[in-house]
Amino acid sequence: MSKRDYYEVLGVGRDATDKELKKAYRKKAMDFHPDRNPGDAEAEAKFKEAAEAYEVLSNPEKRSLYDRFGHEGVRGAGRGPGFGSMDDVFSQFGDIFGDVFGFGGGGGRRRGGPQRGPDLRYDLELTFEEAAFGTAKNLTIPRHIPCSTCEGSGAKAGTSPTTCPTCQGRGQVHHRQGFFTLSSTCPQCRGSGQHIADPCADCDGSGQERVEREVEVKIPAGVDTGTRLRLREEGEGGSRGGPPGDLYVFLHVAESEVFERDGEDLHVRQEISFVQAALGCEVEVPTLGEPTVVTVKPGTQYGDKKVLKNEGIARVRGSGRGDIVVHFDVKIPTALSKKEREILEAYAEEAEIPVKSGGFFKKMKEKLSS
Repeated sequence: MSKRDYYEVLGVGRDATDKELKKAYRKKAMDFHPDRNPGDAEAEAKFKEAAEAYEVLSNPEKRSLYDRFGHEGVRGAGRGPGFGSMDDVFSQFGDIFGDVFGFGGGGGRRRGGPQRGPDLRYDLELTFEEAAFGTAKNLTIPRHIPCSTCEGSGAKAGTSPTTCPTCQGRGQVHHRQGFFTLSSTCPQCRGSGQHIADPCADCDGSGQERVEREVEVKIPAGVDTGTRLRLREEGEGGSRGGPPGDLYVFLHVAESEVFERDGEDLHVRQEISFVQAALGCEVEVPTLGEPTVVTVKPGTQYGDKKVLKNEGIARVRGSGRGDIVVHFDVKIPTALSKKEREILEAYAEEAEIPVKSGGFFKKMKEKLSS
């Protein structure tokens, strides 16, 4: 069965603002919340569907991909849409359920289990050449990992955490009012679901320690500013045995002193004299490798261009390269020697080009009277 359009699922237009998306998701989640529809499989499916739609449309990058390519565009973007269980939904949008709706997950959702670590972001500066040809960089990433002393438990060696007696390990305390379950963070364990009587001295009971890790990231040829690379499980360490988050490397590429980049195409301006433009010539133009010789046709005008196929930037997705477009700038001299002026005046006279006031009309009058 094909997926429904995400905008249709939330009942909003394609130009909906973030505020409108959140408001629409609130309403859908309230209508189909499992506490309001116990045992209703169809309501649960719609609850997950609304969460999936909001998860994509509330993320600017995923929304852009979805608007351009539909469901296929977000299939491999980041986490990827779709929720396998209700716990996934509550884990992803727990802040909305707790702070906006005023109700949390249904009974039995325990918060004391393994938790995936947060993602990290690293902004990496590249030269134009590094982006064009590709490179590898070693990054030093400060992050938190499970404490080596207590192995992430947060408890002193020889002891272990116990289930919080106040929330029974859920991390939240619940109070039912009619259809809804009002939830708040457990005041005793502060949401961890665990009670640590004797905390680890090395990590103060946090279960984590800060380290610096060197990570190699391989930059493919053809990247540009805005390209994002994902390194799985290189983010912050998880808690209570959970997996690490991911590391996202955002690239910023310096401009070239020679080329102007437009996607995979490169543009370069090549200056030629007006004599070269008129008579034609051969000139050397820069490329990403060695300079290459191109032929300038006789009669070339200012702004004329020549395309060097497959000499541009490599395509990150797909094969082949872009082009180099050479734009010819015809330079007019600002000063002439006496001999140069005489030669040009002789040419102007031969070609009957008026360069002096009255000269052309005087010559025409003489021709007509003869």
